[in-house]
This record gives sequence, C-alpha cells and structure tokens, in this order.
Amino acid sequence: MNDTQAMRRVTPAALLTPLAVGALVAVGLGVYGRLHAPAGYAVGVAGFSGALAMKTWLTTGAVVLGLFQAASALVMWGRVKLDVPWIGAAHRWSGRIAFLLTIPVAFHCLYALGIGYDTPRVLVHSLLGCFFYGVFTAKMLALPRRGLPALALPLLGGLAFTALTGLWLTSALWFLTTVGVTL
Repeated sequence: MNDTQAMRRVTPAALLTPLAVGALVAVGLGVYGRLHAPAGYAVGVAGFSGALAMKTWLTTGAVVLGLFQAASALVMWGRVKLDVPWIGAAHRWSGRIAFLLTIPVAFHCLYALGIGYDTPRVLVHSLLGCFFYGVFTAKMLALPRRGLPALALPLLGGLAFTALTGLWLTSALWFLTTVGVTL
C-alpha cells in the first residue's frame, strides 16, 4: 500500500477520540451548570437593554452565520456548483465568529442561571446548549484527522447547526415572540 492509499483508508476509530472528548465537554458543562449555584448575573450587557436581549441578538447572529456555514459547506463539498475561490476562508471565519458570538451567551446561561429543569423549554434549551458545545468540540478535533468516514464532518457540522438552531428556537424566538423586538 502506498502513501496515497494509506491516507485514503477510512478508519472509524479515528473519530473515537474527538467524540469522547466532545462527550466529556457536554457532560462537564451539564454537571457544572447543575452543581454551580447560579449567580443571577454574569456579563455586562453594554449596548443592550438587558441580558435576555443581548443573548437573543448574539444567538440570532450566530444562527445567521450558521446558515452561511451550511450554504458554504455545500459549495466547498461540491454539492452546489459555484466558482467561489474565497469560500473556504469565508466558511472558516464565519464559523469562528459564530462561535465567538455564543461564548458570552453560554457564559451567562451557565454562570448566571445554571441548568434549568423547571419547564420543558428550559430543560431542552439547557440540554441543547451542552450538546452544542460537545459536538462543536468533536468537530474541531476531527477536522485535522485523516481516515475519517466521509460523512463524519458533514454529520458533526449538521449536528452543531441543528443544536444551534434548537437553542435559538428555545431562547431567542421565545424572547422575540414573548417580549418583542428590543435592543
């Protein structure tokens, strides 16, 4: 077997470490969120009317960038035929920015509120938040690995996008339809 054949050999075990670390991240966040005594506040909300408005708009921005991530991935993987030489860089940077937008939101949720089990919406939101960071971690650790099954990265990316969308639906959409549009 030559070097090219060795690089192409698919080894599902190449995905075990990223998945295990991602699972540890998800469980670790869940345990922290449940055991930590909520502080009631976490981050300054400069430019926003309050913490919920800040979380709503940052999460909405992350979801919009997530939509671009999905579209640009389709172009990068040849599923949509467009000649866009900069799409790879735009995909990477939109992902970085989307992730950065989620950090103050997650920090506020975990530190100020902890994990909630009081209503189904809050429970689903809490579990999706832990899952999102776990699957995101797994995807980032899987990116440089060789020998992954062909569907590994699209599946992990799709799961991260689905979790982010679920987070938006159980928080930002709830806020926008309950409180209304505020800055």
